[in-house]
Amino acid sequence: MDTYYKVLSIAGSDCSGGAGIQADIKTCSAIGVYAMTAITAITAQNTTGITGIMNVSPEIVGKQIDAIFNDDLRPDAVKIGMLSSREIIEVVAERLSEYKPQHIVLDPVMVSTSGCKLIDDRAIDALISRLIPISTLITPNRPEAELLAGLKISAKDDITTAALNIMSLGVDAVLIKGGHFDGYNATDYLFTDGKPSPVKFESMHFKTRNTHGTGCTLSSAIAAYLALGSDRVSAIIKAKKYISQAIMEGGRIAIGRGHGAVNHFYSPSPLKTHTL
Repeated sequence: MDTYYKVLSIAGSDCSGGAGIQADIKTCSAIGVYAMTAITAITAQNTTGITGIMNVSPEIVGKQIDAIFNDDLRPDAVKIGMLSSREIIEVVAERLSEYKPQHIVLDPVMVSTSGCKLIDDRAIDALISRLIPISTLITPNRPEAELLAGLKISAKDDITTAALNIMSLGVDAVLIKGGHFDGYNATDYLFTDGKPSPVKFESMHFKTRNTHGTGCTLSSAIAAYLALGSDRVSAIIKAKKYISQAIMEGGRIAIGRGHGAVNHFYSPSPLKTHTL
């Protein structure tokens, strides 16, 4: 018998379809892996911003994760997105510590592309103390890296200091995304434990307002390629290529009055399988 390569996304729902769980499902499907979800929150949002967030109960979040892992649909990789309460973070950390998936990609979602705050202050300490130490890769953007590292990133040397500060929290790999830095190219920096210098990934800055959900899409793409068997650097290279093309293809489309979505299905792939 064959089976699909599988990714579990633990994140919030975006009713406008551009970010969160919806973006993760589209991304995984486009790359060719089977997407599963544990929904942590329901948001009311569109391309102009967020008007409401309702958390799912921590008990149900835990039961969703149990339903996936309990000898039925064990994922090849896990992607974590928006977790907006301390209680939910603690449940997710508890379950993943128990089930020990091989790959855990944490996108520390704190602020949306449109500038709306997505996580309450009580949750930040739990994210740092409970979730970061069990993650295999964390993918903060510049504002998130500054918050987690406790310093302002004003120069290139600050990127290294911020990454080392974040790695001291217990994670062995940090990808600081370059989308919030000025310049013609957007350079992402991968720092890993024991390596003296980062691996740099360069891509063009695209002039488009359709960037809703780009962080969600990149992290779920990395998880998808890890699930397919790529090593960490190769997974990031492939994910960067995918998100760059999705941004470029979506940039020509008018959708919404604010930050529109990327084109996740610019080149969909069939679901890939392997032998049990």
